[in-house]
Amino acid sequence: MNKDKIIKDYKTKIRELIKNNKYYYEDNKPRIDDQEYDKLKNKILLLEKEYPFLRDSNSPSLKVGHKPSKNFKKVTHKVPMLSLGNAFSENDLNNFEKKILNYINDFKFEDIEYSAEPKIDGISASLIYKDGIFIKGLSRGDGKEGEDITENLKTIRDIPQKISYKNFPSEIDIRGEVFIKNSDFVTLNDRFANPRNAASGSLRQKDPKKTEKIPLKFIAYTYGFENGMNFKKQSEFLEHLSLWGFKTNPLNKVLKGIKSLMKNYTEIEKKRSEIDFDIDGIVYKVNDFKLQNRLGYVANAPRWAIAHKFSANKGVSKILDIDIQIGRTGALTPVAKIKPINIGGVLVSNASLHNEDEIDRKDIRINDYVVVERAGDVIPHIVSVEINKRSNDTKKFLFPTLCPSCGSKTIKEYNNITKKKDAVRRCSSEGFECEKVAIEKIKHFVSKEAFNIDGFGKKIVEKFWDLKLVRYPQDIFKLDYSKIEKLDGWGDLSVNNLKYSIDQKKKISLDRFIYALGIRHIGIETAKLISRHVKTSKNFLNLQNDSTLTEIENIDGIGETQIQSIKKFFSLKINRLILKELDQVLQIESLKKITNDGLLKGKTFMFTGKLLNISRSEAKNLIEKNSGSLVSNVSKRLDFLIIGEKPTKRKVESAKELKIKIITQSEWMKMLNLTS
Repeated sequence: MNKDKIIKDYKTKIRELIKNNKYYYEDNKPRIDDQEYDKLKNKILLLEKEYPFLRDSNSPSLKVGHKPSKNFKKVTHKVPMLSLGNAFSENDLNNFEKKILNYINDFKFEDIEYSAEPKIDGISASLIYKDGIFIKGLSRGDGKEGEDITENLKTIRDIPQKISYKNFPSEIDIRGEVFIKNSDFVTLNDRFANPRNAASGSLRQKDPKKTEKIPLKFIAYTYGFENGMNFKKQSEFLEHLSLWGFKTNPLNKVLKGIKSLMKNYTEIEKKRSEIDFDIDGIVYKVNDFKLQNRLGYVANAPRWAIAHKFSANKGVSKILDIDIQIGRTGALTPVAKIKPINIGGVLVSNASLHNEDEIDRKDIRINDYVVVERAGDVIPHIVSVEINKRSNDTKKFLFPTLCPSCGSKTIKEYNNITKKKDAVRRCSSEGFECEKVAIEKIKHFVSKEAFNIDGFGKKIVEKFWDLKLVRYPQDIFKLDYSKIEKLDGWGDLSVNNLKYSIDQKKKISLDRFIYALGIRHIGIETAKLISRHVKTSKNFLNLQNDSTLTEIENIDGIGETQIQSIKKFFSLKINRLILKELDQVLQIESLKKITNDGLLKGKTFMFTGKLLNISRSEAKNLIEKNSGSLVSNVSKRLDFLIIGEKPTKRKVESAKELKIKIITQSEWMKMLNLTS
């Protein structure tokens, strides 16, 4: 890589960091999880280490946090509020300690004592006291300047307004973390993504009376400037914080040796689910203040402290209950309701258990402690049970033999290919007779790949179902808008927008129409194969006749499983009635003939990440119209992987390994002579 490319790559990462700092610190709406953010910072720091000519004022080596909000007065910190270096392994801790010993060569490993303090995932705050009176409170801001949020901080009961102890310094800047307990967050989770965002958003309220309504807590852990303090150790300072009336972390410990730090780290990581506030690691500080002073600082971090981060994609939590969710094909999916846990910056309260066999194989029980994993865009799932934590109150989960929604028998179908019963248990009722199945079918009908009706999402489907406005897909095109107008949150404009969106979708291509019906085993690609063969909606409706149905049995790509699903679909009277009524209100267009000599002829594509100004469906359609084809997996068959915002890392890494060309949305659109 030449110098220009190195600088370009570095500047791109800096811009990405600035953008994510704004999302995190100012907007309280992070777009990437903590692990991704830490990786981005580390990449920048590694580049600077490898290429000393790289320099930027926004580098994490020079800057902390984000510039203060314009909503509050800016105040300069007398002592900067610095960030900490990160450790992710035992090897990182060994290197941290070696650097200390190299810097001060008259110490030995066994001489260093650490204050190990679990790191609360909240908002840093600085409390300035003069003659025992709390006079000013600041946010971290960019580390040099903070926001004056005094009045909001005064609403927090954990913060003493007046301290009368004789040994309390005449002037001191007490620092700590503002946070919200997980148990309190339950009442706020419809407004904020996680407890940290809730704490940040609450502290930035212009009206302190609104802040007062939020159950904010404060834990103290250090100081900035001081006048009149005479302690020798961090642990001694923490003890006095408690005496002075501040809350401190009950899990703080004094330890020696990296092995002891690792043992404590493992024990606390396993306890995370039992703690009523989010912690994302443990901070280790050299306990001796004199040694801290000797070590001093490097750039924007102290040499004498480091943050040992927990795994960002795993955590241990307790199963409170197991619920059954029912999908549009009648599949019964067990979902564990777990004690909420912060994994990678997201508060997780549900985890997939996949199916009945999975529960039996892993011996998962209610009240068990389990390892929960959340990786990228994958739904959180349970990896294993912490058997050593199993108590006498655990209960085996009995999978329902009757559908929880409609009471029909639940069955495991026999698979002729595997010669075994399916792992998935299903409701035996045929679709719309089961309420939960019917709701999921309607959600599928309006989904992006199907009718893609703007403003008609999953929550609207559920609300309209509860109000008995929809029971079948055709009801969407016969809505009583005068009733909707009277509902809370609806007015003339929103009702007219909904009506317009629905009217626009009365014209639909045959392949999307077939897919929207939600016939089991008929995905979007199979729907296209069928539509190309039958050509018109009239011919598709005639598939209810056995003689017509046999004509599609020889289509390449359609097997016995799909044929049987189509037969079963048309055999039901309710489905035939739905088709008849939809045919009367819709204009179903035949699939347009695809050119064989388009710009993308012979090339295969795959998308990952969010596309800008174009839906995934429209993008796929553009590829097919231009003679290209789509694949669903990264393999040697793939020519181009198109990446949008927040691409799936696993797909990108697999593409790199197979030396598949990775292109941006903009580059792909240039291939089509378009601009994004």
